[in-house]
Amino acid sequence: MTTPFHHEPGVSPPPQCPAHNLGTGPGGLRRLYGPEAENDPAGLYDKLRAEHGTVAPVLLHGDVPAWLVLGHSENLHLTRTPSQFSRDSRRWRALHDGSVAPDHPLAPIFTWQPVCVFADGAKHERQRGAVTDSMERIDTRGVRRHINRFSNRLVNDFSEKGSADLVSQFAEHLPMMVMCAIFGMPEEYDERLVQAARDMTRGTETAVASNAHIVSVLTRLVERRRAEPAPDFASWLVEHPATMSDIEVVEHLRLILIAAYESTANLIANVLRMVLTDPRFRARLSGGHMTVPEAVEQTLWDEPPFTAVFGRWAVGDTELGGQQIKAGDALLVGIAPANTDPTVRPDLTANMEGNRAHLAFSGGPHECPGQDIGRAIADVGVDALLMRLPDLELGTEESELRWVGNIMSRHLVELPVKFAPSPQQKLDSDPLSVMARAVRPAGDWEISSPARPVPEPAHSIAGMQPAHVPGAAPQHRPAAAPAETPAPATGEPAPGTAVIPQQRRPAAPARLWQAVSRWWNGY
Repeated sequence: MTTPFHHEPGVSPPPQCPAHNLGTGPGGLRRLYGPEAENDPAGLYDKLRAEHGTVAPVLLHGDVPAWLVLGHSENLHLTRTPSQFSRDSRRWRALHDGSVAPDHPLAPIFTWQPVCVFADGAKHERQRGAVTDSMERIDTRGVRRHINRFSNRLVNDFSEKGSADLVSQFAEHLPMMVMCAIFGMPEEYDERLVQAARDMTRGTETAVASNAHIVSVLTRLVERRRAEPAPDFASWLVEHPATMSDIEVVEHLRLILIAAYESTANLIANVLRMVLTDPRFRARLSGGHMTVPEAVEQTLWDEPPFTAVFGRWAVGDTELGGQQIKAGDALLVGIAPANTDPTVRPDLTANMEGNRAHLAFSGGPHECPGQDIGRAIADVGVDALLMRLPDLELGTEESELRWVGNIMSRHLVELPVKFAPSPQQKLDSDPLSVMARAVRPAGDWEISSPARPVPEPAHSIAGMQPAHVPGAAPQHRPAAAPAETPAPATGEPAPGTAVIPQQRRPAAPARLWQAVSRWWNGY
């Protein structure tokens, strides 16, 4: 039975009251924070589903009401219908009636910023276009090489000791090292930046200060790139024809950094935990029946790095999952509960190999644009670790593993392991190389098609035109371009179609497969 939001907004027990430790608050609504939510989120989701169905009323920090969407199809509707459920947090009724103060613990998450994640329609297309265009300029092979190097550099720090904590010594550091390199600020990578990124989404008393430190670091980066462009992600955003302001660029970098860091650090830790604790998982990997990318995908179903995403705000009165949603209500995309929705996954032990219908990266217009980078960091990082330390074993009982959770994520505190000590690996002295796509010869297995007449950025490394410019219709690119386009039956290309360069040598398919293999392994 559904309990409506009938309690007075903003009224909550005093800070030291024992009631804060209970799982329920005013009106009998369950809290999405506190010990129960942090220690057993799956159990909480089951209770909410049994009590309310696919959409449940919950309480956020300070007992502020919101809706948690539990059903898979309901979450898809929520994320794919911006006309009903907006990303603009300024619509939140709790902000207008004073229920939520500017210093609320979740302020770093919901405070409106001039970024695509809080925008809909044309503004979202402009800003999101700048992000996706810049991401497409990243050289995947170059990034994978650096991921491999960074992974081995981290393993070198503990390989001779025979024991390690894979959370604090590996999973929490690798994503930040990679993202700092991609952004063009490797010198800013340090322990403080890692901890600030971890802290600002937890709803702690120090979250606002952690957010301020990250903004300060990124502001200095943008100022440098305005003056001295370089072949890095920050420069590409600065120079993009979308003409984003410095504030817009800083906030987009902050958004991407935190999302990529938090999700990938959790994903790496979760994959490694499953490898170490599930005999079937380890056996399939060792026997070659499962690749590391397949293990990552299974983990995205079972232990998604983000359990929920806050939020969406109702544009008007509507209905979702049998619940009456009022204009200005806040809703959370329930990623973890959607992945265990009995209607799409009746058997949670079933192998989900090859199935990417999970919502680990959300969905709709705001689906994570950097998910392939996150997958690459996890794939290459975990593979490099297991190659170096093939005899890894859990260094404690599985029942002793501890998690820290919040409304958005749940991550391991520690993952202690033991292994036979091994010598450090000599790393190449190659400095951070350019991560932009290199310009290839025009006839070297490349499909040419007429370019759109858009302005070329002042600093062009990739030699490619951005797909989004102010006032222009977005150009939707497929996930992967086809290898070739068949010619018409006449043997002549149709007007305006791509022309395929002739194969230079008969062995091209074999060489292409070898190139793909080298690319996959980061060489």
